[in-house]
Formats: sequence, C-alpha cells, structure tokens
Amino acid sequence: MSYAEMYARARDDAEGFWMDAAEAIDWVEKPSKALFDDNAPLYEWFRDGTLNTCWNAVDRHVEAGHGDRVAIIYDSPVTDTKSKITYAELQSRVAALAGGLKAKGVGKGDRVIIYMPMVPQAVEAMLACARLGAIHSVVFGGFAANELAVRIDDAQPKAIIAGSCGIEPGRIVKYKPLLDGAIELASHKPEFCVILQRDQERAEMIEGRDFDWYGFQEGTDPADCVPVEGTHPVYILYTSGTTGAPKGVVRATAGHLVALYWTMEKIYDCKPGDVFWAASDVGWVVGHSYICYAPLFHGNTTLVFEGKPVGTPDAGTFWRVMSEYNVRAFFTAPTAIRAVKREDPKGELIKNYDLSGLRAVFLAGERADPDTIHWAHDHLGVPVIDHWWQTETGFAIAANPLGVEEIPVKIGSPSVPMPGYDVQILSDEGHPVPTGELGAIAIKLPLPPGTLPTLWNAEERFRKSYLNTFPGYYETGDAGMIDEDGYLYIMARTDDVINVAGHRLSTGAMEEVLAAHPDVAECAVIGATDDLKGQMPVGFLCLNAGTSRDEGELVGEVVKLVREKIGPVAAFRTAVIVDRLPKTRSGKILRGTMVKIADGEDYKMPATIDDPAILDEIGVALKRIGYAGG
Repeated sequence: MSYAEMYARARDDAEGFWMDAAEAIDWVEKPSKALFDDNAPLYEWFRDGTLNTCWNAVDRHVEAGHGDRVAIIYDSPVTDTKSKITYAELQSRVAALAGGLKAKGVGKGDRVIIYMPMVPQAVEAMLACARLGAIHSVVFGGFAANELAVRIDDAQPKAIIAGSCGIEPGRIVKYKPLLDGAIELASHKPEFCVILQRDQERAEMIEGRDFDWYGFQEGTDPADCVPVEGTHPVYILYTSGTTGAPKGVVRATAGHLVALYWTMEKIYDCKPGDVFWAASDVGWVVGHSYICYAPLFHGNTTLVFEGKPVGTPDAGTFWRVMSEYNVRAFFTAPTAIRAVKREDPKGELIKNYDLSGLRAVFLAGERADPDTIHWAHDHLGVPVIDHWWQTETGFAIAANPLGVEEIPVKIGSPSVPMPGYDVQILSDEGHPVPTGELGAIAIKLPLPPGTLPTLWNAEERFRKSYLNTFPGYYETGDAGMIDEDGYLYIMARTDDVINVAGHRLSTGAMEEVLAAHPDVAECAVIGATDDLKGQMPVGFLCLNAGTSRDEGELVGEVVKLVREKIGPVAAFRTAVIVDRLPKTRSGKILRGTMVKIADGEDYKMPATIDDPAILDEIGVALKRIGYAGG
C-alpha cells in the first residue's frame, strides 16, 4: 500500500482503518468500535475496550518468548555507567515496584508524580503506575520548586517518585531540596514519596513520608496488571500555557497504544528487536512516546541516555552510542545536531565510528533549518527526516512514512500529513487560504487516536485553547502553508508571524536564510516593536566554533542574503552576534521572552529555561544595537 492509498483509507474509512490497527495490540476486552462521537467536539476512541498499557509494553513480550530480548539500554557518560535490562528483568522490576506502590494504597485512578533524571528507573516508574491503572505525571527533573508545586496542586498525587539528584556535565543538581520545597509550597500534600538514592548525592529523608526505592518494595507481593477502560488516562503531561498556568495534557490508554504501535512500523520503519534511540528526556512528550512507550509496545530495544550531544565528553558522543549499540533509527531535536555541528563543523568525529546499522535520523521539536538537514545527510549518508508534532498530539502530525514508502524529501517541510490528520491552512476568519499562502494550521476534527481528548480537570480551558477559534477544527497554534504537492511547511508559531508595515512575514523563513550562511551555527529572528512599521525583524547569530568575524561585516552579509532570498519587503536590517541563545531544556528557543527584552517589557522567568544568565547576555546584546535590553 502506498502512502496516498493509506492516507485515503484513513480519511474515507477511519473506523475500519483504526480498528485494523487495533488488532496489533492485546486487549482484555476488544472494543465494539473505534470512534465515539456522541459528545462531539469531544471525541473518544475505543471507549468500551479494556486493556493495560504495561502488559502491552512488557508482559506480552515475555509471554511470547522474548523475555531475553534487551528492552532497555542505559548509557550514562556522566556517571560512566552502562547496563542492559531484558524484557524478563523489566517485568520483574516493574511488578515489584508496582507491588510496593500497591501496598501503600496506590491504585487505579490515583495520580503519581515522577520527578527523575534519565535513568532506567524513570521508565520503570512510568510502567509501574500504568500496571496499576494509576495515572502518572512526569515533571522534568530539576524543575524549580514553585513550578513543581503548581503541578502537585493540579494533579493532586497520592505519591511522588523522585531521584535524589540529576547529573549535568560538571555539576550535580540536587532534586530532593527542590522536591521538599515544592511540597512545602503546595496546598496538596502527597501521602508519601519514594526516593531513588544515587551514589553521587544521598538525599536526607523525612521519616514517615520518604521511603527508599528498594527498601519500600521489600516484603511486598509483585503486582499484576490492572485492566482499564480504553479512555482511562495513562498519564498527564503538563505543557506551558499562554496564561502562565501549565496545561495538563491527558493521554487516553487505548488510542495511545494503537497509535504509537502503528508509528514504530509505518513512520520509523522498525522491526521488533531493532534498537531505537530518542535522545530526549522522559520529562518531555518525546520521552513519553519514544523513550518509554512506543519502542516497548513494539518489542524494540530503547535507549536511555544520560548525557549531552557535546561535552560528554565531546561532539562524537551521539556517533559512539549509535555505533556501540547498532542503533537503527535515531530521533533528536535539530538544536542537538546544531550543537554537534558547531563543535565539529566538518564532521571529523563521525569518521571514528561504524554507523552502518543506522537507517534514518528523525528531527522534531522545532524548525529544522535546511543547513542542519544538509549537514547531517551529507555526513551520515542516511535519510534525515524532519517531522512535526506536539505535546498535545503525542505522535507525528506530518512525517515521511519510511515504513510504508520513502516519499521524496522537500527540505524545509516535515513532509505530509499522517493518517487521521486532516490538516488545513486557514485565514484569521477561519476560511481556507489558497495553496502556497501562509495561514493558521488547523486540523479538522476528530483528531486521530492517541491525541489529547481533553485537559486534566479543565474541559472549558481545553475548548478555549484548541477548539473555539476555528469551530470544527483543532487549532495548532502554528502558522504555515501547504504546497501544490500536499507538503506541509511549518513557518512559525502563529505569534511568531510578524507584521512589518502590513506585510505578514514568517520569522522562520528569515531564520532559514541566516542559517545558510557558512559561518552561522545557529540563529533566531524575533519581531521587535517599531513605531513606524509596527514590527521589525531582529536577528541573533551564533557562530561556528573557531570562527572570528567582524560583527558589522557579517551582519552586512546576512542582511544582503535576506534581501536576495526574501526581498526588501522583509525589512531585515538588524542582527547581532551572541555566544548562545536562550532555550528551554528541550531545546526550544525562547523567542517570546526575547521580544519582551527587546521591547523593554517585564517578563516572567520561564520555568523551563536552561540557563537564566543567558537572558542577561541577550539584553546586553540588544542594548548594543539600540534596543531596550530588558
């Protein structure tokens, strides 16, 4: 079946398409049908089926005779630790952890917050909750106490599972004081905490509330898998909201299982037993979908990597891991590849490793600029696939389905919509715009299985955030266009489309041009307020390692490039060289905060920022070119 045939079938016979896909997973009771639309525009998938997430991720592979297959590879250059866990071992460990939680009263529907570093126990904690029908909410390890407290009050967990610390290159991040501070700040108090004590930092325990990871499991019976309804939440994952209050994205059990299993074969072209590596963190949606769940559902080996693309120890770490474990498919953010490229522009370190097992590289999480894609493709010699999705969707909205057919790549596009996603480009008034024109990207309802059915305890906010702007559609918050071949282009968040003297322009298109300059490793463009033209674009340029340039000369070159590629209408005249860009821990550039600094407005320190000191550096750079600088 071709991509076009597959997409058409999902569009014309969604019921049959997704019921067929549902045959790939294990049910306790099979659903009578796929889509339940009696409460539209709130749709539900596989509502009357029953099943268990942990059974499908772990136990069924052991039952099928694959217990000796490696489920998890742990590679931690920051602690110089490597280990492998088979499916049989994983089953034993998860059942024991679930037994400890069950003995303390955790059961179906209870919430458990997980606050852990990139260690196998983080995945085990997620699976142990799913085994019991408890709803986990993973919070990125090291999040500030106040941000963790907000999530505690919203989720109201019965228990919190945490690590004593996280380890960054050159420093230890103590998690336990942050956890204690969060519980003190929160109105809701968990009944107990389970702490994984790491050798690098032994946390002080509070008697009666805190229990040791291993000690609290002793003497308890291993827990069996608890069947749950198809619509039962497997997890809540908080994503940032425009009001500053996080939004708790809910993931329903059955749709999550069906969709993610389908993607491993059809999008990532993996066979059971292949090694799949998503270089992300369990605190983000990629870590949920493609470190923990999808690879294990599909019987693959997943990699838990505790390190960085550079500095642990060098820019060859990715290639060393791929070579050592014969990784077939690799998934990361473009910012990680840019970091490697900046340190090793000629790709010399790649030559030290055997990457013959690598089939493809997948990029997501932010715009993948053409220069990064070309660099990775030229040096790795495999398809480099940009694909686009969101925390809310849980898997790719648009991708190149390598397991069906490798459709031609168009640099700058995440390719084409995946089955179940009817993607349309709308004007501000909600009308379809002509082919090739920029507009708001919306998806006609219903969304496919695996996507968010609602927000945790916030149905009205769900409607307001996603459904009300364009009735009958899901509002993505992204802007872009579709070309004559049906390829989608994500140009910017809708709030990153700037208006220069009445012209709607994409900052992403300008970033593509800047990134193509041979001396530019990474860049960002924002729209700063201008009294005359409304907004004016301002560029920020990070240079390749070892590059020393006169700022005025380089700015002149990139201004000329934008004028040639986009035209004078872009009014691009101002740029500044900086050492680094402010980012979230998942790699997204904080453009909105940079705009506030440029405009001299007050801003709230983003909870997810990687290093707050960078904002001061951005302010100094902006003052140098005549902006307020915060």
